[in-house]
Amino acid sequence: MKKNTVVNALCLLSCTVMVMVCNGRSDAESPQYTILHTESEFEIRLYRDSLWISALAQDISFEKATWNGFHRLFQYTEGANLNFSRIPLTIPVLTSLVLGAGPLQSQAYYVSLYLPLKFQANPPLPLPELNIKPYEFVSHCVAVRKFSGKAKDGRIVKEAQKLATSLSRSPWGDSDSRSSQRGYAIAQYNTPLRIFNRRNEVWVDVHAPDLGCKSVGVTSF
Repeated sequence: MKKNTVVNALCLLSCTVMVMVCNGRSDAESPQYTILHTESEFEIRLYRDSLWISALAQDISFEKATWNGFHRLFQYTEGANLNFSRIPLTIPVLTSLVLGAGPLQSQAYYVSLYLPLKFQANPPLPLPELNIKPYEFVSHCVAVRKFSGKAKDGRIVKEAQKLATSLSRSPWGDSDSRSSQRGYAIAQYNTPLRIFNRRNEVWVDVHAPDLGCKSVGVTSF
């Protein structure tokens, strides 16, 4: 009974913190990028090399996977690492859908947080039971579509389809055909309790040599 109470309290705390971190705070660190191309329905960004911390979540639901993965990442930032270091939370919370990454080639999700600049060179190693790990985000380009409202399972699919349609009409249409075989990522910047002026994004890896960038695959998310 006591164990269940503690677990429930930790879950509530992590949910509360996710509400805080996703509130679009101006003081929260985020990955650096340069905008290379902009039009009405999407933009292309070149992200710099950076280090993130990522949790694999094999839930069938985007929403459940995001909460599952974030809960483990939150424990890591609160000191569940070999250095017992507390790490400032960053934005966005990035949930990547990767086709074929789960059992029997099913889809899986990776929930990731950018590591603050202070920890980029030497991040604390996570406790093994969290089943999370740092990974290198290699500098590359992504096409980004912004959307408001709640990032729910049905909504993210529609927004990803809209981005795919926009890319198919652009000079980078070939990137869409290749990226559709891998997946896409959803970046969330605001609290789930916020109703208006929400900021969400769909990210898709693009091959745009004319803009000075090459595709490295969505698994780099």
